[in-house]
Amino acid sequence: MNLLHARIPAGTADTAPMVAARADFLASGVYAPLADELARVCADAGELVIDAGAGTGYYLARVLEESAAFGLALDVSAVALRRAARAHPRLGAAVWNLWEPWPVGDGVASAVLNVFAPRNGPEFHRVLKPGGLLVVAAPAPDHLGELGDLVLAVDERKDERLDATLGAYFTRTDRTQVRRAVELTPRQVRQAVEMGPAGFHLDRDGRRERLDALAESQVVTVSFTVSTYRRK
Repeated sequence: MNLLHARIPAGTADTAPMVAARADFLASGVYAPLADELARVCADAGELVIDAGAGTGYYLARVLEESAAFGLALDVSAVALRRAARAHPRLGAAVWNLWEPWPVGDGVASAVLNVFAPRNGPEFHRVLKPGGLLVVAAPAPDHLGELGDLVLAVDERKDERLDATLGAYFTRTDRTQVRRAVELTPRQVRQAVEMGPAGFHLDRDGRRERLDALAESQVVTVSFTVSTYRRK
């Protein structure tokens, strides 16, 4: 369902090419260990899991596979949510701007999932039940580091800033690392770049030309931080 009738600034919502690149890349299983970790920490999440910034629904669907919960996918990209709505039988999807008050009641969610997406602490807190679970996944500083400026750099103090942002509303209970080296084909390297924020900037600094010139597979580091919090 598209509940958003306002115009979205360019560079905000994922485009059709970005979504297609992400769907193909995720289907290859490169990020499956992250999806498995999210499913593990959300295994006892309860009745309703909201994925804030769900994209294609890949991670939320994996969480629902390991629980009896229902899922709600929220994202500003209608293109992505068309895929999310088909990702799992117990998953519904609504197009919405996460920085606005969500079209969700107070204290209805058992868990909120947030994977590489905007973090609206007050809304996380409002929609969660008392003591509800918040799970935030973010790229670590060395994530895809071998690709250099083809991808956006990650702040070394990202975890510290995350705790500061959420500290007024949540208490952190755990933080785990998901990290491994993988060999990506030239096609997968291109998808990894195109599906993220760098996909909005392919025409800068010869990035598109460098991607076009890739001819060999490359070993890269995929590295994530998974932080869990409880609602205060």
